[in-house]
Amino acid sequence: MDPQNVNPESKLLLNQAKTLRFHTGNLVNRSRMKKKCPGSTSEELRDCIQATLRDWMSTKKLSTTDSPDTLVCSTPEATDAITPEEREEVKVSVKLFLCESGQSAIGDAVEMACKTLAVSQLDSVIIVPPGPLEGNSQTLADLQRVWEELEGLVRSQKIAAIGTSDLDKDLLEQLYNWAQVKPSSNQVNLASCCVMPPDLTAFAKEFDIQLLTHNDPKELMSAATFREAMQEGAEDLNITDWRLEWVLRYSVIVKSRGIIKSKGYLVSATRASP
Repeated sequence: MDPQNVNPESKLLLNQAKTLRFHTGNLVNRSRMKKKCPGSTSEELRDCIQATLRDWMSTKKLSTTDSPDTLVCSTPEATDAITPEEREEVKVSVKLFLCESGQSAIGDAVEMACKTLAVSQLDSVIIVPPGPLEGNSQTLADLQRVWEELEGLVRSQKIAAIGTSDLDKDLLEQLYNWAQVKPSSNQVNLASCCVMPPDLTAFAKEFDIQLLTHNDPKELMSAATFREAMQEGAEDLNITDWRLEWVLRYSVIVKSRGIIKSKGYLVSATRASP
């Protein structure tokens, strides 16, 4: 990045912040994403973080933040707000990737999505908890805490429907039987499964669970790749103590036409305590 294009205030704000939030804006419209077609979701996310940080640092007038400790990196044209007139005509679908265990930030992610899109409720949220330790498979216990948080958001009408990703028939059945708010969908990665397993298909059909497909990698972004993206977007900054907390991908779909009106990422990172 040309140092002459950097707003000096941006480096000061970045060095003071404890929480960093990115809003990439609408990728359907952003011309920078059309110059190169990302080969994967991970590459797309890396490009977005890098470009959003670079654009924000060169903005002449930086937007204020909700609190001194939380810094939101976005550009003025990034807004994807939905007007009240068009709300009934669109569906807001979200996939939330939790990158860390510990205290979940599901509520923060959903709140930021609602605020960014100017809606009171998300139509659907698919959750991806942090991956299990190498060699271990996911268990019901891994899902229960995050699912309870999602159920609370359904009861408070922040979310209309909640779903899962990459659950086999046995785990989906365990979750369904345990949950108070039942999963409405389950995503299946066709890279590891070219044909839907018959037992999963039968169970989903019996209990009215929609089976969807996706091509997201098992680990959306490693800690090292996140720091590399930040370093490329903001040179001469110490980024070693930043860690990725969660990534939320949203799509705003026009119901009558089935087309994506807007799509983008919201990303949260926190600075490790000294």
